[in-house]
Amino acid sequence: MHPSRILITGVTGQLGREFLDYTKTNRDITWRLLGPEELNITNPVAVQEEVAKFKPDVFINCAAYTAVDNAEEEFEAAENVNHHAVRTMAESCKEVGAKFVHISTDYVFNGKAEDQKKYPEGYPEDAPVDPVNKYGLSKLNGEKAIQDSGSDYLIIRVSWLCGKYGHNFVKSMLKHGAERDELKVVNDQFGSPTYTADLVDATFKILNARESGIYHISSSGMITWHEFATEIISSAGLKAKVTPITSDQWPMKAKRPFFSKLNNGKFEKKFKTKYDWKSGLRKLLDEIT
Repeated sequence: MHPSRILITGVTGQLGREFLDYTKTNRDITWRLLGPEELNITNPVAVQEEVAKFKPDVFINCAAYTAVDNAEEEFEAAENVNHHAVRTMAESCKEVGAKFVHISTDYVFNGKAEDQKKYPEGYPEDAPVDPVNKYGLSKLNGEKAIQDSGSDYLIIRVSWLCGKYGHNFVKSMLKHGAERDELKVVNDQFGSPTYTADLVDATFKILNARESGIYHISSSGMITWHEFATEIISSAGLKAKVTPITSDQWPMKAKRPFFSKLNNGKFEKKFKTKYDWKSGLRKLLDEIT
């Protein structure tokens, strides 16, 4: 059975706008699409009333506090959006019998170098969580709140999210690559991108199969940010030189995990689907260049 009534929050963001595109091509579903102007997700009463009124089969939350560095000093703001609001959403879903779909992050893991040896294919869904920064902690707290809510839930963890909307690494590299002769990019952080179009595709595959629990969705293959940047610049036909540097040469307020590859095996096995990072990049570049 396919869901017939779906509520989506955060439709003005990078991922939300990708879901918005999907809604335009799928008329069999009654959609309720909410941005921050329509719904303040940090207002528990407003969230409860919205869910009780619309009575969705599925609630997809694309809203998130994603300013990783700012979260170090604005932890309360990150918690309000990534934890407390998420708890209210999950509890509201339980009240009306809706499935709650929430997008989480690779940053719930520690990402230390020895984990790369332990999990050569990437972190599986059941690997121990241990975030290295406040943003990751706020997202993990949200996950725990969902699991404690008693709702039917689907938590999808993603990494290095990028798509045709909003700000992301691919767009930054294209912009800087057109303006500069040289780009310095860290070469000691390992992972793989999740393209927003692939994530939307995966979400509905999982939903239509009536699966619950935690799933990891990212591209196959493991690369560094430097390797990703090199491919972006060369695929876009730009001439900028991409120079590898270490994380120590590019200090940031929030610590970043050195290893944040997600293992997609559970999804790939169940749905016989693989998302390749290079072909995903080519599709994205076709859309934005």
